[in-house]
Amino acid sequence: MRENDMLEKEEIFSKVLRAGRRTYFFDVRATKADDYYITITESKKFTEEDGSFHFKKHKIYLYKEDFAAFAEILEDMTSYVLNHKGEEVISERHQKDYKKEPYFDKTDEETGPAIAAFTDINFDDI
Repeated sequence: MRENDMLEKEEIFSKVLRAGRRTYFFDVRATKADDYYITITESKKFTEEDGSFHFKKHKIYLYKEDFAAFAEILEDMTSYVLNHKGEEVISERHQKDYKKEPYFDKTDEETGPAIAAFTDINFDDI
C-alpha cells in the first residue's frame, strides 16, 4: 500500500462515545484532495449463546457542504424529543430493576396458544 493511501485512511481527529452495548466513533478524515469530512460509526456488540461475540457497524459519511443542514435537523430532532418527552429515559430496559418477562410460546391442544400469566386479575370480579 502506498504511503499516501495509508494517510487517507488515518483519522485526523477522533472522539468516542460509549453508550451501553453501542459505541459511536466520530472521526475527521481527509479526502484524496486533502479536504476534510466526518464519519460517524455506530458499533453494536452482539453476544452469541456460546459466549462468543461479534460487532455490527453502520457508518455515515458527512461532507462539509452538508454540515449546516445536518446540524440544524439534528438540533430540531433532539429538541423535539426533549421538549415532548424530557430527558428521563423511560424505556423498560433502562430501569434498574428491569427483568424481562418470560415469553410463553407453547400450544396446548385443548386450550390453544398459551398466554403469559396475568398477576392482578381475579376472575371472580368479572
